[in-house]
Amino acid sequence: MIKFGKGVVKFRVPIVILSFLLLVPAVIGYVNTRINYDILSYLPGDIETMQGQDILLEEFGTGAFSVAVVEGMEQKDVVALKSEICQIDHVKSVLWYDSLADPSIPIELLPGDLQETFENKEKNTTLMIVMLDTSMSADETLDAVEQIRGLTSQKCLLSGMSAVVADIKKICNSEALMYVAIASGLSAVVLSLTMDSFLIPLFFLLSIGMAIVYNLGTNFIAGEISFITQALAAVLQLAVTMDYSIFLWHSYQENQKRFPGDKKRAMAHAISNTVSSVVGSSITTVAGFLAMCFMTFTLGLDLGIVMAKGVVFGVFGCVTILPAMILIFDRAIEKTRHRAIIPDLGRIGDFVTRRYLVFAALFVIILVPALYGYTHNKVYYDLAGTLPKELESVMANTKLEEDFEMGATHVIIADSGLEPKKARAMLKELREVTGIKLVLGMDSVLGPAFPEEMVPDAYKEVLDNGKYQMMFLASEYKTASDQVNAQCDEIKGIIKKYDTTAMLIGEAPCTQDLITITDKDFKTVSTVSIVLIFIIIAIVLKSISLPVILVAVIEFAIFINMGIPAYTGTVLPFIASIVIGTIQLGATVDYAILMTNKYKRARYQGAGKQEAVSSALNSSLQSVFVSALSFFAATFGVGLYSSIDMISALCVLLARGAIISLLVVAFILPAMFMIFDKVICKTSAGFIDPEKKVKERSVAYVIQNCGIRRQQ
Repeated sequence: MIKFGKGVVKFRVPIVILSFLLLVPAVIGYVNTRINYDILSYLPGDIETMQGQDILLEEFGTGAFSVAVVEGMEQKDVVALKSEICQIDHVKSVLWYDSLADPSIPIELLPGDLQETFENKEKNTTLMIVMLDTSMSADETLDAVEQIRGLTSQKCLLSGMSAVVADIKKICNSEALMYVAIASGLSAVVLSLTMDSFLIPLFFLLSIGMAIVYNLGTNFIAGEISFITQALAAVLQLAVTMDYSIFLWHSYQENQKRFPGDKKRAMAHAISNTVSSVVGSSITTVAGFLAMCFMTFTLGLDLGIVMAKGVVFGVFGCVTILPAMILIFDRAIEKTRHRAIIPDLGRIGDFVTRRYLVFAALFVIILVPALYGYTHNKVYYDLAGTLPKELESVMANTKLEEDFEMGATHVIIADSGLEPKKARAMLKELREVTGIKLVLGMDSVLGPAFPEEMVPDAYKEVLDNGKYQMMFLASEYKTASDQVNAQCDEIKGIIKKYDTTAMLIGEAPCTQDLITITDKDFKTVSTVSIVLIFIIIAIVLKSISLPVILVAVIEFAIFINMGIPAYTGTVLPFIASIVIGTIQLGATVDYAILMTNKYKRARYQGAGKQEAVSSALNSSLQSVFVSALSFFAATFGVGLYSSIDMISALCVLLARGAIISLLVVAFILPAMFMIFDKVICKTSAGFIDPEKKVKERSVAYVIQNCGIRRQQ
C-alpha cells in the first residue's frame, strides 16, 4: 500500500483537478435522476394488490384516484368546478352526484348511503371522486393534483395517496438542501472545536462532499431513487464516512513525528496505514448496507445500494482527494492551527481496565431491559398521519373524518360477468361489514326507485369495461390501523366467496401488505447483516472469538438505542429498525475494529493484557470521540429541522445511536477484551509474536539448565 500512498502524493495536483472535473457529469446525473415519493410503489409486483393496480391502469385507464372535499359551494358552482377538473390533463373522470343521474333528478332519489356520501348539508360540504389515467406517484399525476388545487383557494381539498405524495414532494424540495447545509455546518463546528486546525474540517467536508455528489450522480444509472434515500443519503454518507478522514489526519500527524520535516513521506505512510485500517471496517459497513438488498420491499434495495456506493466513494475520496488537498494547502492549514478544546482522552484506558468488572456487570444488567424494549417498541406505517397538519392532504383527511366519518377508500375489481344476483348478495354483505360507510358500484345504484335507464352511460363505462367491474368502498377507519386491517381481511373473505378472481386494492390493503412483508424482511436483513459482518470480521481479524465479541457489543448498542422508545412511548417509523440496525452497526464496527487492531498490535508486540487494552483505548478514543460527536451533530440537527416525521425520527435515532455506540466502545468493549483475553489470544492469529515466544522459551530453558547444573 505504500506504493499507492506515494503515487497519491506524487500526483496530488492532477488528482485534485480531476476530482473537480468529475463533478460536472456527477451533477448532470444527479439533476436527471427521478425522485420517487411513493413508498407503496416499492412493494413486490407479484402480490395481489400491486397486480390489481396494474389491472386498474391497463383495463380501466385509471392509475390513481383522490377524494375531493368541496366546501361552501352551491350546486351550480360544484358542477362548474367538476367541469374544470375534467379539463385538466390526465384527469380521466370525476364521479359525483351528477355522474349517477342527470342533475335535474333530485339527489333524494339516490339510495340513502349515496346521499350521505356525496353531500353533508349541515356543513355545506360535497364530495367528488377524481380519477386519473396515470399511476399514483407519476409526475403527471402530481402535476394534475397541483392544478386541481389551483382551481380554488382552500375550497377544494384533495385526499388520497397521490395528494400525500404531492405534499411530500413539496416538503422534500424545500428542505433537502437544508438537510445537507445543517449536517455539514454542525459537523464543521464540531470538527473545528475538537481538532487542532480550523481549516482542516473544511477539507474534510469538501472531499466528502465530492464523494456524495459522485454517489448521487451515479444514481442516474438506476433511473430513480426514493425520497427517503435522497433525503438521508448525503447526511448518512457524511456521518458514516467522516471517521475515515479523521483516521487519516491522525495517522498523518503520527507519521510526521516518525519522519520530521518530510511531510510527503509522512502522508504516503498515512495513506498506507489508513487503507489498511479502513478497508476492513468499510467492507463490513458495505456488507451491512448490501444486506438490505435481500428485502422483497425494494426500498431496502434502493437505500442499500446507494449507501454501499456512498461508503466506497467515501473511502476512495479519503485516500486520494483529501490527502492531495492537505498537501497542496499545507501552509494555510498550518496557519490555522490551534489548541483542541476537548481535553486529552489518553488517560481513560487505565480507569476502564481497572474497573472492567463493573462495566461487564453493567452490560449484563442493561442487556435485559434493552432487549425487552427492542422487542416491544411500536411502529407506524401511515405516512400521511405524521405529516404537518397544515398540509392540504392532511386537512382533506381531517375534513373527511369530521364531516363524512370517512377514512380509507378501497377499490374492488371483480369479474364483469358476475351474475346480478350474486353481485347484489356480495354488495349486501359488504355493506354489513363493520366500519364500511359506502359501497359504490353499478348494482349499488340500481333499485326500484332508480332503474338502469336513469344511469348515465358515462358512469357505466367508468365502473364496468365489459371484462372487469370496479367498486368503491368508503371506510370509517384510518389506513394502517388494526381496525382497517381486520376490515380488509373480512372484505377479501366476502369477495373471494363470490368471485375467486376478485381483488381488493387501495392504500389500506397495500399498507396491510407492507406490514406483513416488511416484518419478514426486517428479520431476514437483520440475520443476513449479522452473518455477513461476522464472516468479514473473522476474515479481517483472523479470529473465531473476536467476531462474536464485536457483534455482541455492537448489537448491545443497537438494543439500547431501539429499546428506549418502548419506555418513552415513542412510536417509530416502520423502517426504523432496519435503517438504524444497518447504519449504527456500520458506524460502530468502524470504531470497534480500530480499537481491536490497536489491541492486537500491542499484544503482538509483547504488552500484557491490561497494558494492551489500556493503550488501545487511549490511542483510539480521541478519533472515535471526534467521529461520534460529528455523527451526532450532523444527524441531530437534521432530526430537529425536518418536518417529515419519518426522516426526523430516523435522524434523531441515529444521533442517539452515535453517542450510545461511543459509550459502548469506550467502556463495554475494553471490558470484554479484559475478560476474554486468553480466549482471544488462543483463537486469533497475530496476537502473540511467535519469535518472541521461541526466545522466551529459549531463555527459560537456559535458566532452567543453569539451575540444574548449579544443583549438581
